[in-house]
Amino acid sequence: MTNTPDMAIDNKAAILLEEARAAHENYLIKQQDADLEKAIEYYVDAIKVNPAICESYYRLASLLLLKGQISVEGALEQCRTALTLEPENVNAHIYTGYFQCLNGNFDEAEKEFKLAVTNSGKNSARPRLFLSKLLFSRIKNHNSSVKDVMQFLYYFLSGSMMIMWDCPSIKMFCKFLANDFSVFSYKTLGETFEKMKLFPSALEAYSKGLEKTSQGNLFYQKMGDLSLECNDIEASMECYKKAYEINPSDREVLIKLATICQTYFPDKINETIDYYNTLLEFGIDMDKIYYELGHLYLNKSDKINAVSAFKLAQELNPENPYYNNSLAYAYIKAELYDDAIEYYQQAIKLNPDAEWTSIVCHALGAIYAEVKNNYEAAEATFNAGMVLDPNNIDIQLSLGDLYMTEGDLDKAIKTYCDAITTDPENYLAYAKTGLALWEKDYLEESIVAFHKSIELNPDFEIAQNNLGVVYLDGLGDPKESVEYFKNAININPNYTLAYFNLGRAYQAIGDKALAAEYYQMTMDLNKITEELSEKEIRDRLYDLFN
Repeated sequence: MTNTPDMAIDNKAAILLEEARAAHENYLIKQQDADLEKAIEYYVDAIKVNPAICESYYRLASLLLLKGQISVEGALEQCRTALTLEPENVNAHIYTGYFQCLNGNFDEAEKEFKLAVTNSGKNSARPRLFLSKLLFSRIKNHNSSVKDVMQFLYYFLSGSMMIMWDCPSIKMFCKFLANDFSVFSYKTLGETFEKMKLFPSALEAYSKGLEKTSQGNLFYQKMGDLSLECNDIEASMECYKKAYEINPSDREVLIKLATICQTYFPDKINETIDYYNTLLEFGIDMDKIYYELGHLYLNKSDKINAVSAFKLAQELNPENPYYNNSLAYAYIKAELYDDAIEYYQQAIKLNPDAEWTSIVCHALGAIYAEVKNNYEAAEATFNAGMVLDPNNIDIQLSLGDLYMTEGDLDKAIKTYCDAITTDPENYLAYAKTGLALWEKDYLEESIVAFHKSIELNPDFEIAQNNLGVVYLDGLGDPKESVEYFKNAININPNYTLAYFNLGRAYQAIGDKALAAEYYQMTMDLNKITEELSEKEIRDRLYDLFN
């Protein structure tokens, strides 16, 4: 006997429905989105093949509602279709009652559950328990009568007793129990091995759990955590990615992916940005996510998106000083200095920590000094920062630089000396002091300061060059200066000024050939660095032979 077309359709629909049930059941046990997607797909396909199967509608409605793809009213419409096909279908009435509860139609829900009880006979445990839950909610809300209390007790007790005859529920319960026991066993075994520092054994236990149970998401996470602890970052990322593929709604896994990618793979900025943008869809800790995105965009030199991200973080939490500070910094990168000043001022006002706020004062003072040429505001801001943190040597040096710009050498020297008192091992403080002393014509003191700077950091080319200048132009000792200019060039072969000064030293010694060689090297290098006036170099070169 051959199959008719109708029989073939029925068979195909039955197969699809069975696949849908299996995926649906797996989802209920494992709570993994991949199973949810499969179940939806199979239910939809079953309806396409045979639109007359009642079960496909109400089960599909529950999954689509869970995913947020339809409203409660849409789910009820699917149930009405199912009841039109099979008016006495018990599950269709149960689902309808459940959706009516979600919709706030408790009287309608009660009718549906009672119809399910009537239609299911001795297998009415589930509708009875649903009905008892509805009546209990009514009792809790004080909209109840003695009759409701009696009904609740009747349906609850009878449903509890009749659950023993509900084969589908018992079957599902046993599957849950067996799966949970296996998960517990492998998870506990792995964690025990971890505590004993037997990491290969722990990894093997988690791998077995992955193979033997349906909790892939859990065991991939455990393997990822273990790999991270063992500093196997690549393996950790792979495990977390697999866990995320199984359950894309697991926010904790996504956070781990974003954090590890940001920390250990700085070259994968776009991938990290994608992770953080996905995290935004959860609507949790959005200000923190925007804050991290801002830094990532800065690393990409994407100034517009960096400003936008930090601005969103700041708007969500305007009292967070770190958001204000980062937004100000992003505005600096975008050369929007007035905006940067506003948010630096806000960060300083919030002042979460004196040492940190001192650093912010330093940044704000630098804008006033270097961009706005408002030396008075810069000095006030630097001084405020020093009050907050007297040990902030960077702000002391910047204040000294400000006095140098203003031509107040005495204040500059005092401030630099204060910085040396704060940190006697700071080579930069000695170098700046040496320069100020040189400008003040305190040659011997200047030489002492530069020598100390070089002693602390022999690779600081600026101190080497400046010490050479003191010997050349201050003491008139070009032979002594040559050593320091050469040191500066050896440290930094692109130091145009050092080549120029070495040329001047050889010119003063009288070695025109070497002087010309270094002037020519200066001219060639200056085309790239543009540190000096080309005319001045050329004039020096020509003057050698005039």
